[in-house]
Amino acid sequence: MSRAQEAKGSAYMNWAKTSSGAKYNLATSGLANLSLRELEVSLDDLEITNGGYGYAPLKQAISERYRVATDSIVTAAGTSFANHLALAALLEPGDEVLMEQPVYEPVLATARYLGAEVKRFKRSFAEGFRLEPAEVERHLTPRTKLIVVTNLHNPSGVLTDQATMKEIGDLARTANARVLVDEVYLETLFEKEPRTAFQLGPEFVITNSLTKTFGLSGLRCGWILAEPELAWRMWLLNDIFASTPVHAGERLSVLAFQQLEGIARKAKALLDVNRQLVNDFLDSREDLAAIRPEFGTVMFPRLQRGSADELCQLLREKYETSVVPGRFFELPEHFRIGMGGDPESLKIGLERLGAALDEL
Repeated sequence: MSRAQEAKGSAYMNWAKTSSGAKYNLATSGLANLSLRELEVSLDDLEITNGGYGYAPLKQAISERYRVATDSIVTAAGTSFANHLALAALLEPGDEVLMEQPVYEPVLATARYLGAEVKRFKRSFAEGFRLEPAEVERHLTPRTKLIVVTNLHNPSGVLTDQATMKEIGDLARTANARVLVDEVYLETLFEKEPRTAFQLGPEFVITNSLTKTFGLSGLRCGWILAEPELAWRMWLLNDIFASTPVHAGERLSVLAFQQLEGIARKAKALLDVNRQLVNDFLDSREDLAAIRPEFGTVMFPRLQRGSADELCQLLREKYETSVVPGRFFELPEHFRIGMGGDPESLKIGLERLGAALDEL
């Protein structure tokens, strides 16, 4: 069986959908879902049918927020499908892709499914999971067609600044390659004018969505930013993938953009409380080591001893609490904690995590 045949699916997504549920769920990486009532919507705001390549008001909302021309915008069903569509447009079977390690597993699975030859460069715990241009350059070859990174980094939540990202873009330009950056967690900086690496040069292709930061996962409002010719190629490719989106979701997404300032304010307040809870918990544990990012919705602690898989199993089966096993990010001594849920539930979940650690 070929590597592409083996990769027809995502081990992480299968686990997330079938095995992550628990009374105290610390495995979810985004903000808790908003209700329709919180979005302040009425039936008069909705329509069922729309055609063409993207809903113009939605593309305009994205354009205004990220200061990008509408012909560089491709809408997609969440960041996951945006990543798939971008990779499919950028790669041919056998093309060499240089991808960070650890990485969000569905991106790796998609590249392999598409028949790419995936090479890796490391973002190490010892170096704070920083994105190091020298490490990227060391693995870059004349065959490299694409460099793939996440910012904020998934699973660690570490931020890459614009200067470093520009260095990555310079390396890609020299190699006649592109850079795909998944920016789905970058909105947790809660900046008035959200940054994006797309402003750094045409070699950058960006994916993002409303899902992780704003509790709007159910809308599946994702997008790709790419230079116009490439964006149009993605629209045409999407004709054989998804054809047309759910128009009610597009209409709701426009309403969400109009209300984003208030949604963001509540999200930031929640994350400020929850981040402190996680930091206090880590302060109390000598059996865990962790990089503690200032932003984001996740942390990625490392066990000082013992098995993270054993911990995750005990935690779920005995303590009704779930975290994400680090094996899905190729670091089995780690586990990922999500900080986007209800603070009281997070507090109890952390107490149960502590009890499971003590038992081990």
